[in-house]
Amino acid sequence: MAGNSIGQFFRVTTFGESHGSAIGGIIDGVPPGLPLTTQDLQNDLNRRRPGSSRYTSQRSELDLVEILSGVFNGKTTGTSIGLFIKNTDQRSQDYEKIKDLYRPGHADYTYEKKYGFRDYRGGGRSSARETAVRVAAGAIAKKYLFNIKKIKIRGFLAQMGNIHCNFKDWEKVNDNPFFCSDTEQLSALDRLVNDLIKSGDSIGAKITIIASNIPIGLGEPVFDRLDADLAHALMSINAVKGIEIGDGFSAITKHGSEHRDEMTSNGFQSNNAGGILGGISNGQPIIAHIAVKPTSSITVPGNTITSKNEETQVITTGRHDPCIGLRVVPIAEAMIAIVLMDHLLRQRAQCGNP
Repeated sequence: MAGNSIGQFFRVTTFGESHGSAIGGIIDGVPPGLPLTTQDLQNDLNRRRPGSSRYTSQRSELDLVEILSGVFNGKTTGTSIGLFIKNTDQRSQDYEKIKDLYRPGHADYTYEKKYGFRDYRGGGRSSARETAVRVAAGAIAKKYLFNIKKIKIRGFLAQMGNIHCNFKDWEKVNDNPFFCSDTEQLSALDRLVNDLIKSGDSIGAKITIIASNIPIGLGEPVFDRLDADLAHALMSINAVKGIEIGDGFSAITKHGSEHRDEMTSNGFQSNNAGGILGGISNGQPIIAHIAVKPTSSITVPGNTITSKNEETQVITTGRHDPCIGLRVVPIAEAMIAIVLMDHLLRQRAQCGNP
């Protein structure tokens, strides 16, 4: 299977399945001398892991990461960094009853039609379980970006269902299980998720990620545009169905006279472009919004077919998220960090220090 790697100069390759013995990855391109310990990675893994609150899947994975190579005496050596995370709480028996069914909204149907075979246990390679490795790799990128350029990459829940969460304070985002900075909406979010759990249904979400202290010049003007690579990375996250950079789709209703970011000798007067012009960073914060679809694994009966093309209904039991968006925040941060790290190293190779 191809397509297990992302990046050119900073390259991340992952392996493993949802119900296999472990997941892991290889990270190439990390410059030598970066102070790095497992705790640097564990902080973000703890934010992503299942079972961390009563609002997410109760699969209890500690996601304890091991660094197998590429670090010596607490610093990166410049060689490949090997990461390893054991799967310790698989319940494959939950999927025995539906092994011959295609779950609507999942990759079951397309995966089997493409490869002629699939691991039905939790989705196998198609499972979001794989994203734990991305988060670990993203934590390495985050540390390097901050140490070298003071770049910060942070995300928050902007909307769940019809509940809009206005951004108020970064300090509040990690103080609640919703990654929500608008504390006035916490009670409404709690009621919504509890209602979903009772009904066996799910809901979608909007996540916003902001990268600040970005140097000018990251990205290329044609195929390797920074916004194109960010879109590629963010759309590779399971359940993400839409992405906007800056104003995104709201630009449809704006006139050019109000959407363009006018400039003075003191800089830009607005940031409708989301920090990227012509595929190249302009020094303003990069702002991205992603739409996350509702979890397809729900206990509400749905129509489907079997592997023999027989019509039937399916109920997906097991442990699943009523809103996947609650665990996407650290994953989206990681993917943006991976892309920015890659482009920073590419810019340095081509043009010198940005």
